[in-house]
Amino acid sequence: MNRKKLLIGLLIVVVLGAIAYANLNFSRATGVEVNTEKIALRDLEAIVSASGKIRPQQSVNISAETMGKVVGLAVNEGDIVTKGQFLLQIDPRNLQTQVNSREASLAAARSQLIETRASIDNARTNLRQAQENLARQQELFKAGLTPRETLDRAENDVKLRASDLSQREQSLTTQETRIKQDEAALENAEYDLNKVRLVSPINGIVTRRNIEEGETVVVGTMNNAGTVLLTIADLSVIETEVEVDETDIPFIKLGQPAKVTIDAFPDKTFPGRVTEVGNSAIQTTGAATTRATNFKVVVVLEGEVPDVRPGFTCTAVITTATRQKAISIPIQATTVREMVLNADGSLFRAPAPPKDQPAARRVTTPTELQPGQTRKEIEGAFVIVDGRAVFTKIKAGIAGDKYFEVLEGLKEGDAVITGPFASVRTLKDGDLVKVSAATIGTGTTAAGASVVVR
Repeated sequence: MNRKKLLIGLLIVVVLGAIAYANLNFSRATGVEVNTEKIALRDLEAIVSASGKIRPQQSVNISAETMGKVVGLAVNEGDIVTKGQFLLQIDPRNLQTQVNSREASLAAARSQLIETRASIDNARTNLRQAQENLARQQELFKAGLTPRETLDRAENDVKLRASDLSQREQSLTTQETRIKQDEAALENAEYDLNKVRLVSPINGIVTRRNIEEGETVVVGTMNNAGTVLLTIADLSVIETEVEVDETDIPFIKLGQPAKVTIDAFPDKTFPGRVTEVGNSAIQTTGAATTRATNFKVVVVLEGEVPDVRPGFTCTAVITTATRQKAISIPIQATTVREMVLNADGSLFRAPAPPKDQPAARRVTTPTELQPGQTRKEIEGAFVIVDGRAVFTKIKAGIAGDKYFEVLEGLKEGDAVITGPFASVRTLKDGDLVKVSAATIGTGTTAAGASVVVR
């Protein structure tokens, strides 16, 4: 009985060993099961996506240039206004008083100027009479008909009249200068008076009103911002300012097309073009090390955008490059391996393993390098050749959420391994693989990409 049990046990062990051996050989013969996709020609579009806010291209904040109470307010938020249209008025009484005072002072100065000019005419007449009298006294003195004392008085009288005329002419010059000052003061007072009446500087819409009739406006100073009374925006040209990561900035150029989606209108897309690319990073407050470095990019929307409001949140998708019928590879097929390069830059490949050793791997990273060889991480993909995964070095072009453009290394029709992810991650050059028939020609989408395939 014991012998029978022993035979049965040995039989079971032999059967299990045979099954294990068969499974091992089967695994070695078939290799790792992988998904593949054939390289094809596709139209690619590289994009950069960034978020921001809608704003008018032209917007004017209207602030008071003089302090006072608002006594007239003619517009409400949302009103359409035209250039030169009356908006509001600040109490003008104090400034009007200053204008009246300047006008009165100027009138008095002008009246005094007229009197001074008249006195100058009299002084010139008196000087002329004194000069004529001096000439007569000189003739009489030569003839011995008048004493020296009379001649001296005539000479002194001429000097006195000349000095009086000079003083009056100097007074005239001073008064003319003073009148110019009074005229400038009056002009300045009238200019200040005109500041109380505010009109629209542009055609647009009143997007903000921060004042009510009867309130007092404050003029801005160095340490105190003035009251922004109204904001008028020209909504005929709308733009968005988005923040783009520094890694995408080198690919953005002026004039590139864009598509803008406004969160308030999720079902609509508005075309636009890049009009400005910032040269300096956006300054941030707080701990700068915790935030990525972004740059400002401005996109002007083309055409009319109905019912838009400044401040709407939006997303701009900027097309940075396009390729027509480009050789493309699924992103999930690309990987990086440490490989040995020969002196000419080609990949080192040892001879293929013997056919009687199907599970053997080709040695691609020898422990000792030959003269001229270097070890380097290479970007590439695994191509299936004769049932084996052959690592192929590639040169990628534009990148995207589904496909990379391949500039060198692959050709149309090559079958590249796209998954499963764990297999692609652990595959080595020369590994045996078995293609899953259900996944041939298909691919999956990689997250976090910036290229769209049309």
